[in-house]
Amino acid sequence: MRTSLKVTCGVGLLLLGYIAGSSQLLSPAALLAQASKAKARPGADAQAAPPLSDEAKAKIKAAADALKAAQEALEAENRITASATKGINSFTILTGGGGSLEDLKSAGGVDPETFGALYAGLATDAIVVDLGRDSENRLTYKGRVVRMLPVSAIRGAYARRSEITGEDLLPAIDDGSKKPAKKKTEPAEEAETEEK
Repeated sequence: MRTSLKVTCGVGLLLLGYIAGSSQLLSPAALLAQASKAKARPGADAQAAPPLSDEAKAKIKAAADALKAAQEALEAENRITASATKGINSFTILTGGGGSLEDLKSAGGVDPETFGALYAGLATDAIVVDLGRDSENRLTYKGRVVRMLPVSAIRGAYARRSEITGEDLLPAIDDGSKKPAKKKTEPAEEAETEEK
């Protein structure tokens, strides 16, 4: 009798664990989703950050104004075409131009800033009707998953940015493609190993 009670309790606990796991009752995603509902209004996370000084705010505003002026100059030279997102795309401007709407339509991938802005809900009104989600909750445009540009294209953009701005960006980036150099042994070490 006592053994059957233990078996019944064990099967019951196993069944309870299966039900809780399959329903994702205690999953971190469900818990985080509930916490994010409390912060549903825009800018809620920004209020948690320490306040900026007036000097920092003024410099950020000046940088934004400079980016707007650079965007207008690039548009005048036809180096920037229609954008898929609202606001300034600093990546496109600092890399010398581009067209995020064309990139999105070609399904070849979009730049990192456009990718983030689309996921943040900052799509222009013209394309928001063509955006959706797939079964894995990935953002789609006309039924195709929105992807970021290939790493080689992003590195190429950073190389253009480096030429334009004078920043020394690429030497600090290690893509892992270089093979490590073989270790050379010292002549004294070679002599010791030959004597043994």
